Amino acid sequence: MNQLISFIKKEFYHITRDIRTLFMLLMMPIAQLMIFGFAITTEINNTSVVVLDNSKTIESAQLIAQVNASKYFNLKGYLTKQEEIQNFFRLGKTKLAIVIPQEFGRDIYHSGKTEIQLIADASDPNEATTIVNYIQQIIAQYQQQSINQDGNSSYVIKSQVKMLYNPQLKSSYNFVPGIMGLVFMLICTMMTSVSIVKEKEEGTMEILLVSPLKPISIILAKVVPYFLISIIDVFSILILSVYVLEVPIAGNLFLLFFLCTIFILSTLSLGLLISSVTQTQQAAMIISSMGLLLPTLLLSGLIFPVENMPIILRIISNILPAYWFISAVKDVMIKGLGFFSIWKECLILVGMTIFLLTISVRMFKNRL
Repeated sequence: MNQLISFIKKEFYHITRDIRTLFMLLMMPIAQLMIFGFAITTEINNTSVVVLDNSKTIESAQLIAQVNASKYFNLKGYLTKQEEIQNFFRLGKTKLAIVIPQEFGRDIYHSGKTEIQLIADASDPNEATTIVNYIQQIIAQYQQQSINQDGNSSYVIKSQVKMLYNPQLKSSYNFVPGIMGLVFMLICTMMTSVSIVKEKEEGTMEILLVSPLKPISIILAKVVPYFLISIIDVFSILILSVYVLEVPIAGNLFLLFFLCTIFILSTLSLGLLISSVTQTQQAAMIISSMGLLLPTLLLSGLIFPVENMPIILRIISNILPAYWFISAVKDVMIKGLGFFSIWKECLILVGMTIFLLTISVRMFKNRL
């Protein structure tokens, strides 16, 4: 019994001496609980909405006030003409537009029925469906309250729903950009970090370091093959998306390739950084998979809207290159927007690439 206790103590000493292992054992469950607890939700809160009120009556004002009072919606402003709706959607300033007809108030009391138009951004079909359901519930509540006040039981408000960018509500429109981000994260970040750490474990890195090659040449030799493979994957994903999944490329194809190239370089730089701070393939795999793939899957906006997450998780999502990439790919591929609509995302990805690559190269040189 004493021998067993001694061996148990020995294992505890091994665990507590390895700070990184102990940190992962204690902090990883907490991190996963926080991410899954707050990120995995189907609720839509504080959705940006704009209103085109052609009626400008007391009835329309009451309906708008009820929408704005809901926790689900945040009124961003009033429009003056129909053409402004498209611009708000293209700039990503709104998820929903409510168009109230000029005869709204008159039809309510004369014919007993009227209709309003709901225009939603359906690039994410699940989110668009939820938003439309919420707004229709609010309209139904407004209708019921008006019935109770004036006693008119034939009071009816119909909703004319229009889904922009994805009228058929195909889920592939949303998942193709996200899958692109996950694939590149897997190939570039994980495989690059593991391949370099493998050289350290097998002892061949010392041979490379004493060779006439400069450190930057060694890094390029490791990075270029995965970069070329990723470019081939870009072609494969886009071809399958268009001809198999029937997801059209509405924007400029060269701009889409440019965006993919920037993201690939950023993920390669991230893989180099991981290889610089790890000594074993196992550690590199854990950091790449648990530390990057899981947050990318949950916090990049691929499955759950980032806008509905707590402020801490939103800050973490802004650090992830995949968040900016997926957002920009949707704008180019699904919405057909140009460079001036995604220049911010491109600039952030370029900045991340330069920052990560600079740190990786400097840390690699320190190991000479």
